[in-house]
Amino acid sequence: MSMKLAITDLLPLSNCSTKIPRLGFGVYQSSPSQCVQSCLNAPKSGYRHIDTAQFYANEAEVGKAVRDSGIKRSDVFLTTKILSAGGSVQKSYEKCLASVEKIDSGKDGYVDLFLIHSPHSGKEKRKEMWLALEKLYEQGKAKSIGVSNYGVGHIEEMKSYAKVWPPQVNQIEVCCTDIDLNYKANDPTLVEISKKYAKTTAQVLVRYCLQKNWVPLPKSDNPERIAQNADVYGFELAQEDMSKLDSLDQGASGAIVEAVSND
Repeated sequence: MSMKLAITDLLPLSNCSTKIPRLGFGVYQSSPSQCVQSCLNAPKSGYRHIDTAQFYANEAEVGKAVRDSGIKRSDVFLTTKILSAGGSVQKSYEKCLASVEKIDSGKDGYVDLFLIHSPHSGKEKRKEMWLALEKLYEQGKAKSIGVSNYGVGHIEEMKSYAKVWPPQVNQIEVCCTDIDLNYKANDPTLVEISKKYAKTTAQVLVRYCLQKNWVPLPKSDNPERIAQNADVYGFELAQEDMSKLDSLDQGASGAIVEAVSND
């Protein structure tokens, strides 16, 4: 069955009215000096979704790029994340508010999605950060809230205290064999598929994610690769090739940063 996709496609988030662009642009390990230019290059190729985090130390640069791009703020979807709790709900809330101010300053500033970056801070701190995000959400400073790399147990745990449940997003790492996100993807199966479609291995992986109804966040500071990673709408992976890519899943052993644990 043919799967018609476009770079303007949106996916509705669960439990809220927000819709997220299906293709995002990641800025992990993009230095502050480079991040602004990369985030200015990305919209030229059609990206309207940028994913940053407190841990990345480039939230202000993402905000500057959006302001300098000339694109309406409402036309760009911006995500950020809190990694560590502040010590109380109020202090965590203030940390989150500081991120919003860096990204979209002013009384009407907001982010489209705010996530808890990791579940590894412990039960009480997870609760603290979630209650802070709920306050941010209630005040309209975050249009949606969610988590990252949470297992089923972490999400079930939230039922005891969350007003917003389930989380509107759970952002996870997808693990594949011999593939890293710096384009050293040399798995023979992946290389064979990329040659079949005359595409880069990165393009194949982005297209694979889109056909799985995921929201991929390809990252590069190379202008040519930024454009290539968005040029994935002129071909479609056959089901046999989708199945081959499915078979590359190595679970936790293939994780580059963090694998979800359901233990």
